[in-house]
Amino acid sequence: MRALCEFRVVDESADWIVVEKPAPLMVHPASGKFDEPTLLSGLQHLLAFELANGAGLSILTRLDRETSGLVLVAKNRRAARHFSLQLQRRQIEKEYLALVHGWPGWEEQKVERPIVRAGEVGESEIWLRQRVHSQGRECITGFRVERRFENRRGRFSILRCFPETGRMHQIRVHLEYLAHPIVGDKVYGDDGRAYLERVAGGLSEATLERLMLPRHALHATKLAAEWEGRRMEWSSDLPWDLARFVEGTSLIQRHDNA
Repeated sequence: MRALCEFRVVDESADWIVVEKPAPLMVHPASGKFDEPTLLSGLQHLLAFELANGAGLSILTRLDRETSGLVLVAKNRRAARHFSLQLQRRQIEKEYLALVHGWPGWEEQKVERPIVRAGEVGESEIWLRQRVHSQGRECITGFRVERRFENRRGRFSILRCFPETGRMHQIRVHLEYLAHPIVGDKVYGDDGRAYLERVAGGLSEATLERLMLPRHALHATKLAAEWEGRRMEWSSDLPWDLARFVEGTSLIQRHDNA
């Protein structure tokens, strides 16, 4: 996948901006890759006039490279402090849509299992990989089935995900724990060979065929926060690449086991 610095402005004020980040655009520059487009560099270009007049950007809801969806950005210290405090108190509502393998045998589920970096409690070739483990930090994620569907590749479900904590990769880790990993995930739900292959130079056609999607199917679909006494809410539809995988099935219909 080629990363382009293209994003959509969803809402904006003098103090903050909400944008819709595509995959596989990075939020911040990766080590040694300062020439690659990032959401931060795009925002700096878009808001150059405000930055020249004293604004300072703080990206508050960060997403992985392959996760698409809503990102909240403060333009000044006052807004950054205000929203950061809400994040610390778990007052900012975040919802994600995930396309996962299989049909869950439940309609709603809450996972309260701590997670830790896998290399801290065992061997792991992938430094960033997390896992459920008793020695980890508190981690809570709610899930609700939006729709079950079937296509030529097998049985899949659309899940709405409600992270209550903000741990690294927590939705992906908890879905692996539930045995319903995200479609296209190169780290979780498999042995990680796809991730190592990509890092080594790129994915083979065989690996892409096995993954079914070139990126993991996770989208930040909703954000809600308080600003100046008002509840602000923003939403983002499932992007075209994930919607195409669903092949026209309706997100409105729930509890459909047929």
